[in-house]
Amino acid sequence: MIFRIVFLCLILLIIELYTFQVLKTLIKSKPALFSIQFISLLILIYIVYAFSQFNRSVGQTQQTMLTTGLLLIVYVPKLILTLVLMGEDIFRLGAGTVNYFIDYDKGADFLNSRRKFISQIGLGIAAVPFLSLIYGVTVGKYNYKVIKQRIFFPDLPEAFDGFTITQISDVHSGSFDNPEKINYAIDLVNEQNSDLILFTGDIVNTDAKEMHPWIETFNKIKKHEYGKYSVLGNHDYGEYVTWPTEAAKEDNFKAIKNLYWEIGFNLLLNEHTFIEKEGAKIALVGVENWGHNFKQAGDLNKAAGSLKKEDFKILMSHDPSHWEHVVQHDDKHYHLTLSGHTHGMQFGIEIPGYFKWSLAQYVYKQWAGLYENLGRYVYVNRGFGFHAYPGRVGIMPEITVIELKKGVNVA
Repeated sequence: MIFRIVFLCLILLIIELYTFQVLKTLIKSKPALFSIQFISLLILIYIVYAFSQFNRSVGQTQQTMLTTGLLLIVYVPKLILTLVLMGEDIFRLGAGTVNYFIDYDKGADFLNSRRKFISQIGLGIAAVPFLSLIYGVTVGKYNYKVIKQRIFFPDLPEAFDGFTITQISDVHSGSFDNPEKINYAIDLVNEQNSDLILFTGDIVNTDAKEMHPWIETFNKIKKHEYGKYSVLGNHDYGEYVTWPTEAAKEDNFKAIKNLYWEIGFNLLLNEHTFIEKEGAKIALVGVENWGHNFKQAGDLNKAAGSLKKEDFKILMSHDPSHWEHVVQHDDKHYHLTLSGHTHGMQFGIEIPGYFKWSLAQYVYKQWAGLYENLGRYVYVNRGFGFHAYPGRVGIMPEITVIELKKGVNVA
């Protein structure tokens, strides 16, 4: 523990020293330079103090999210500055060494004064994440996008050709702070006029009480003709805080399960039901959370029961690693799995149809959007809410509309 603290302090010292070099190169006014350094020190003291007050019996609060956001906004740009200037130092050290031993220019200053334009370049690069993170906190977290996806299945029952499903996921109601924006998002959900709506878990961060101010708002989601169904996510089990007793944890879990019913969703707990239309039917299967490195309460065999391989099946499973490790290999052939969980890390670059990148892809093979293997599909929703970092950059909150089509995709 002491080693980790010393290591962290050393990293912070290096970051602050390089940042100071940049500021010293570009700012000639000593009072201005001192003021900036003093404010930076105050921010660091606040961040350290705020994190030291974290209470595991409470979990994430608005203060911890604010602190996380401040930490990223301040130190990600400083880290980038450090990497740019450290790269220059390494280059100059190498060039100086070559000059000394090959050119024999003994009078050359091998570590000459830092060039101003390198500092300016570093500052310009660092400004991109700085401004992006601020945008994410102020605008991005509520910049809802409706993403429409058409998926073809040769064995889809004829009656369901053109059937539409709205998916929401990862609400994390304890993070919300703007009723107007949430009402706007619910209006967007209703405007899709889908046949069916599915909610793939994480209604809260931890505590059932987080959802209480938002129950009336989410009850505005209209009744869809073929129903409203949901499953649990990893945060719905209350496992990321310390509870006074196991009974208190269990009471909270029961209350969270009731929340789904309170907003009109039928919660599927390792079970399935049928959606019927014009004499045909498809199976809707819902499992509890199953994650490769998370809680594994999901029981796919129990949920499927007597379903056969030939039955057309839509599976709701919160964590896409379930599809990666289990579902896509299952003999019963789950045609479409709907997941969430990753949030796309709430930070990345996405140009629809051309380019998609996030740190999430180094953790999850399926992290945002549609993926396919041998006719089995998984769609990973980018999330309705936000968690930890109180913002979104590049990976926006999502309302998904999926259209089922009979046939083969020839695109």
